[in-house]
Amino acid sequence: MRQFDTIRLIPSRFAEREDSVLSPLAETEADLRDLFDLDNATSNRRRGETGALPGIGVEELVFGVPNFRMINAAFTYTRPDGSRFNQSERGAWYCAFESETALAEIIFHKTVEYQEINRFDDSVSYQAMLADFNSTFHDLRGVRGGARYLKPDSYIESQALGQELLEKGSMGILYPSVRRKNGNCLACFRPALVGNVRKGQAYRLTWAGSPQPIVETE
Repeated sequence: MRQFDTIRLIPSRFAEREDSVLSPLAETEADLRDLFDLDNATSNRRRGETGALPGIGVEELVFGVPNFRMINAAFTYTRPDGSRFNQSERGAWYCAFESETALAEIIFHKTVEYQEINRFDDSVSYQAMLADFNSTFHDLRGVRGGARYLKPDSYIESQALGQELLEKGSMGILYPSVRRKNGNCLACFRPALVGNVRKGQAYRLTWAGSPQPIVETE
């Protein structure tokens, strides 16, 4: 597959210069250095880059290319229960082929969070990170029986598939979006394949009492 300009949405605060959010908290350079040391000691990405994480080796991570920290973070920071094709010890680079698909995926997961507290009142900014891919991936699109791995409310079978393919050397999985009809998604298992990462469009999502947010470009 050769696919350019894939889209991954991340909270805009993570797309700014690394560590800049700590600067307003320090009154002196010495205080700032202490804050950086504390942040580094508790950073999964930093731990991964020194070989201290069980799910991914330092030799798999990338260094010296634009936005390499952002690439590494996708594989070292995970949800406690994992995501569709990855378990909790190792992440993946999830992205979509279409901006509408990327937004649908993000909106679904954020809306679930607000449903849990029964409050739809928030405004968040997301930055699109674009990436290019040129590799071979397993493809679930149009595969007979593939629906078992695309359940809207369960990752059990899809995580088992992802782990099996990862252990067999898979580069990742192409799959139809569960949240948007005719949308296309990729879960890339290998940091080195995430190419030419750069910023795209920024979006603001505003929930004002309704599960469906207002989407604006920034």
